[in-house]
Amino acid sequence: MGIFSGMLNSDESVFQDPVALDYDYMPRIIRGREEEQKKIARAIQPLDQKRTGGNLILYGDSGIGKTVICKHILRIVEEEADDIIPIYINCWKKNTSYKVVVELCEKLGYRLTHNKKTDELFDIVQRIVNKKAAVFIFDEIDKSEDLNFLYTILEEIYRKSVILITNEINWYSNLDQRIKSRLMTGLIEFKGYDSKELKDILEYRKNFAFFKGVWDKKAFENVVDKSVKIADVRSGLYLMREAGNNAEDRGSKKIEVIDVKEAIKKLDDFNIKSIDSLEPELKLVLKIVKEHPKAKIGELFKKYEKKGGDKTYKTFQRSIKKLAENKFISTEKVVGGSGGSTTLVDYSKIKKLSEF
Repeated sequence: MGIFSGMLNSDESVFQDPVALDYDYMPRIIRGREEEQKKIARAIQPLDQKRTGGNLILYGDSGIGKTVICKHILRIVEEEADDIIPIYINCWKKNTSYKVVVELCEKLGYRLTHNKKTDELFDIVQRIVNKKAAVFIFDEIDKSEDLNFLYTILEEIYRKSVILITNEINWYSNLDQRIKSRLMTGLIEFKGYDSKELKDILEYRKNFAFFKGVWDKKAFENVVDKSVKIADVRSGLYLMREAGNNAEDRGSKKIEVIDVKEAIKKLDDFNIKSIDSLEPELKLVLKIVKEHPKAKIGELFKKYEKKGGDKTYKTFQRSIKKLAENKFISTEKVVGGSGGSTTLVDYSKIKKLSEF
């Protein structure tokens, strides 16, 4: 045996299909969510019978399959039902009625949105969709700054199912009564995966993502154990990808415990909601908070202005609130003192995934 017998050649890889480690990857079978899938399918089924469908709110912690299940079902609808339009919008990214309706137009193939008002665009959406039926899925609905688009869809679209996804069930309790009464929704709770289900999911993805036999048994068990403690599938997928990259960096044909340990060290840099998904304005605010931890919000605003920020103080406050809601930063209300009440903003107080 030569000294390079366990090493990768330049044209070799431990990865068979790394795309299978993307959280948004659509596996052929969605593990551990069969019952939830059936309930969603039953809500949508009337659309195929020329009737209006049911509406649902899906709730539960991050990383437990709500989005994946919905995208999986939309894919089936797209493949099998010519008369039903599948629409998915994330309200973290499209957080106003105007942004939502522009995105609706885009998905419906209408692109002449420039210089048109929100109501005008909704009229166009209504004309297109009412010729058929539609499944509307609004992910992270609690991040939307207004819900006028939801009211309009419930009022003006004839045959539809509206599915709302949120981590915060309290959001529904506080929903405007005029929307709640029209929604008449069912609730589906997505409970956390147990250790057996989580291992099954990661094993299933591993078999698609990696060549057979490249994973050391103990190394994979370490990934599963860490993922169970964190209770998030996405963290497990991240660890598997990073461990594979570490093995390749070593030139090894085998992913070993040392590769997983190195991947776990990187968990502090892994955020379930990627910083890349933030708008430029929020990225700027987050950068300032990171550079000035435990600072008062007023002091941060002055730093923001020096960096070229041109938004008002109230808009800056909303940016801070949005980053805190999505766990990029933490805030603490401090009452009293010479300056009166204030808010302390911190980046470092957010619990790192490696601390679980």
